[in-house]
Amino acid sequence: MGRHGGKAVRRWGAAVIATTAALSVAAPTATAQPQPTGRTTAAGPSGIHAKSAYLLDSGPNKKLWAKGSDTRRQMASITKMMTAVVVLDTRGVNLDKKVTVRQAYLDYIESSGGSKADLQKGDKLTVRQLLYGMLLPSGCDAAMALADTFGTGNTTAKRTASFISKMNKKADALGMTRTHYDSFDGITDRGDNYTTARDLAKLARHALGNATFRTVVKSTDTEQQAPAANGRTRTYYWSSTNKLLGSYDGAIGVKTGTGSRAGKCIVFAAKRGGRTVIGVVLNDTKRYPDAKKMLDWAYHTRTQVTWRKLPAGTPQD
Repeated sequence: MGRHGGKAVRRWGAAVIATTAALSVAAPTATAQPQPTGRTTAAGPSGIHAKSAYLLDSGPNKKLWAKGSDTRRQMASITKMMTAVVVLDTRGVNLDKKVTVRQAYLDYIESSGGSKADLQKGDKLTVRQLLYGMLLPSGCDAAMALADTFGTGNTTAKRTASFISKMNKKADALGMTRTHYDSFDGITDRGDNYTTARDLAKLARHALGNATFRTVVKSTDTEQQAPAANGRTRTYYWSSTNKLLGSYDGAIGVKTGTGSRAGKCIVFAAKRGGRTVIGVVLNDTKRYPDAKKMLDWAYHTRTQVTWRKLPAGTPQD
């Protein structure tokens, strides 16, 4: 999760304008040529490079295939899936609640080097907008804003710590028995932020049951308006780091993650013919081709893909 700057002109980042415009979320576009070719092998998709992987038929909650699925591994920014779930599962959550961006969030990005949504001090974004900023460009600043808002305590440090405790309680409630969080965004000093491919499939299935989560994670791009500190209006332009969106027919999410210990990871999902399939790959040198192979195997098809290019400045998470 490296440090990235933002561009302001219809690219990733933020810009101030004088008037407020309507929300715009671009739907994924994709091309595919399904063929009834059958599965690659009876045992599962072949040639998957991930150290851990899992494939789930979401409707019946049935495992389709797994590889090293119960080995604990670092998850990097995939952590933000649980951050979103804790927020969205909060009783009576008000998604239109305004949250003021604090200097502490910007200082955290500066010191940690985390990927950012390029939030600006004093801007007032809604909880819903912060979810976009966290889940599309993988903003650690947006993740901290949510943890600070939904945690309890009289300091930011206490509130974010209490939020992380809520993340672990939610993991226990979902039966994620081999998962532990010590971070709200995946940046961990102690390395005590781990999960398994099987546990992440459970989390993704639960998360996709929430309509707001589904809407956010299936968006390739979004344009969000927020009151700026100077009294004008700032426009935030965010693109999803997930290249499956807009590339693979039926892709509906979910979240990428990249770290020095975690490697390249992705939790992904697609829906075809009313059937939703969820997949996970952890520490994978070829996460997108492997995700495609796994989905094609699950759907008994062969899909032609042209990978979507991320706009300039989008974090490479």
